[in-house]
Parts: sequence; structure tokens; C-alpha cells
Amino acid sequence: MSSFFFAMNRLRALFTSSQKKKLEAGLSQTKQSFFAKLGTALVGKSKVDDDLLDELEEVLIRSDVGVATTLKIIEALEKRVAKDKFLGTDALGQIMQEEITHILAYSNPEQPQDFSAALPHKPQVVMVVGVNGVGKTTTIGKLAHHFHQAGKKVVLGAADTFRAGAIDQLQIWADRVGVPLVKQAMGSDPASVAFDTLQSAVAQQADIVFIDTAGRLHNKVNLMNELSKVKRVMEKVVPEAPHEVLLVLDGSTGQNAFEQAKQFTAATAVNALAITKLDGTAKGGVVMGISDQFQIPVKYIGVGEGMEDLQLFDNTTFIETLFNQTA
Repeated sequence: MSSFFFAMNRLRALFTSSQKKKLEAGLSQTKQSFFAKLGTALVGKSKVDDDLLDELEEVLIRSDVGVATTLKIIEALEKRVAKDKFLGTDALGQIMQEEITHILAYSNPEQPQDFSAALPHKPQVVMVVGVNGVGKTTTIGKLAHHFHQAGKKVVLGAADTFRAGAIDQLQIWADRVGVPLVKQAMGSDPASVAFDTLQSAVAQQADIVFIDTAGRLHNKVNLMNELSKVKRVMEKVVPEAPHEVLLVLDGSTGQNAFEQAKQFTAATAVNALAITKLDGTAKGGVVMGISDQFQIPVKYIGVGEGMEDLQLFDNTTFIETLFNQTA
């Protein structure tokens, strides 16, 4: 147990006081909702038994953790109950925190500690996918800001050429952050924009490139074909590009986010997640469920509207904040 708390203390030190406050504020509604449901389940109970575990299962599912992940958590708690024989309800929160942290450790292997960390490729090519309205373009803008502030040379590519205003929106972010944007006219071939973007990035010796893509889920086959074409064209300029396919999901949509993750992971090789709009929602449990169910690391979370409110995700710190009732 001591190694568990040592790891938590070490990871806690990575987060600044400001980041912690933003995370605490962003998860406040999720915490209030979760502990209210948990408190109701604990009324009149002194020990963790089968009846309480059944109620707890319902609490987790209603908190948008998802059925598959909820069953893992309940199974882990059942093992603890069997091992400890008498487990008081006063220890339930701490035990849940420990078990969920261990479960998510497999979904979120070692993550970068900050935006100034060395990138594995030059340029590091990130293709950003997600349906319209999840905050995809805004997420790209905030990521550009973070990496730019960390001293990285950033290039953006406006390959969402179908949505009215998408190119203009990304241009506003590029101007605000102070990074170049490669674009063509609305209706242009997205693959052509991606090709031009990577050529420009290579010429400028950029460190990282973000390619915005169309957020249409009208037809999975069409989506797959379109994204595959963009990837093939990028590989002609930068071998193995994109190095990262970042799926942006709106955390406030709860179970809808699960469905979007299912569609996009079937259409392309998603290997990183950004979960936005966790502030102002009680559905933060979706972070745990999606991370575990799809075994794709959550790399970024959005806990506010400001430039600094997109944070690198650390599962231990996230869960500790969620269970800290004194925050």
C-alpha cells in the first residue's frame, strides 16, 4: 500500500496549484452527483455486502462509467470484500479510488509530463478527428497554444473543408496563437490540404503538426475511405504519418461519447483521446469508461473554456481529485 501512496504523491507534484484548482472546479458537478448517489446507497449500511455492491453497480452505471468498466470495478471490490471479510463502508471511497486507479493504469500507460517533453518524431504529425460540435477545432487551437508556449514550432492544417466556417475558425485560432495555418478554399480535397500542410511543415522544420478533419458520421464507409485517403497522402511526405490519430469527444454527452468512440475506432486507427467539456457536466465518469473500454489513452481533458483549461491527463491525479471530498 505504501508504494501506491508514494506513486500518488510523486504524480501529484507534477500538477501546479493552478492546474489542480482548474481540475477540481471542472469535476465539481461530477463529484457532487457521484457522492450524492453514493451517499444514498450507503444510508443505513455499516459494511460492504452483496446488496451494497448491487447498489454501487447502479450508481457507477448512472454516473456514465459504462457497464463493462463498472463490472470490472465491482469484481475488484468483491475480491477485496472476500479478502478482508468485514469491510466497513467508511473505507469504501478509498478502496474504490485505489481499485479504479489500478484498472485505468493499464488503459493509460506513461503519459508526457508536460508540453515541453521531447516529441518522438520531427515533425510529429497529429490527425484530429471527431464529430462536429465536440470542440475539435477549439482543442486544436488550445493544443497549438500549449506547444507553442513550450517552445515548439507548430503548423496547423485546415483539412475540414466541408463545414462552413471551419477554416475561418481555425484561422482565428492560428492568428491568436501566432502559428502558421495551411488552407485552401472551402470544398477543396482534404487530402490535398494535408499534403500541402506536411510539405510546409517539413520546409519550416516544424516540431508538431495538427491536421483538422471533417466531423461527419453520416456513413462509416465514407468516413473510413476519406480518412484513409488523407493518411495515404500524408505518408508520401512524412513516412508513417500520422503518428497520432487524436479523437476528440464531448464528455458532457455521456453515453453518446461511447458511441462516437465506437464509430471512429472502427473507421481509423485512433491511438489517443481528448475529452472536452468536463466542466459544467456531471458526466465526468465517462473518462474512466471510455479509457478502459477502448484501451486508448486519454491524453488531454478540457476543464474550462480558457486557453489554459486543456490539460494533459493523468489518471491518478484525475481519480484522486474526483474522490477528494474536501477539495
